[in-house]
Amino acid sequence: MNKTVLCAALAGVLAAGMAGSAYAADMPNKEKCYGIAKAGKNDCKSMSGSHSCAGHSTKNYDPGDFKVVNKGQCEKLGGSLAAPEAAPAE
Repeated sequence: MNKTVLCAALAGVLAAGMAGSAYAADMPNKEKCYGIAKAGKNDCKSMSGSHSCAGHSTKNYDPGDFKVVNKGQCEKLGGSLAAPEAAPAE
């Protein structure tokens, strides 16, 4: 394998791990708030299974999509702390 490609891949893995650690470290003061994300502004995959990545929502305020907000802000924003039930597999 090309040494440059290997080094680039390793750098990407390390950067992703560091970003994930920083995100997780800040989570004690945050909470997932369902139903407040505008289209394309969600923070992770949909609970309904309609998409599998952040920023891929296609409709505003989908109850299956969440945004991470400061603790205590979700219900003030009109959202819900409870994740909706996942759609049953067909």
